[in-house]
Amino acid sequence: MGFLKTLLIILLVYFLLRIIWRLLAPRLFQYAVKKTEDRFKEAFERANMNQQSTNTRAKDIDRKTTQKQYKKPSEQVGEYIDFEEIE
Repeated sequence: MGFLKTLLIILLVYFLLRIIWRLLAPRLFQYAVKKTEDRFKEAFERANMNQQSTNTRAKDIDRKTTQKQYKKPSEQVGEYIDFEEIE
């Protein structure tokens, strides 16, 4: 009689856990997905802000170096030469 009672309790606990898991699993997975999504968004925003600040600094440096190193080319750069094929 003790064996059947123990077996019945084990089966009852198993089925109760199974029912509880079916109710809670979607919420747990939804919570995990939301947390992961939030972390990716934060990482993306941080990377995007770093890239923007780096780009603006790089553009400022490029402007300064190009203004100092290079002169504006004149309107007429050179002559246009039309080549013809010789057979």
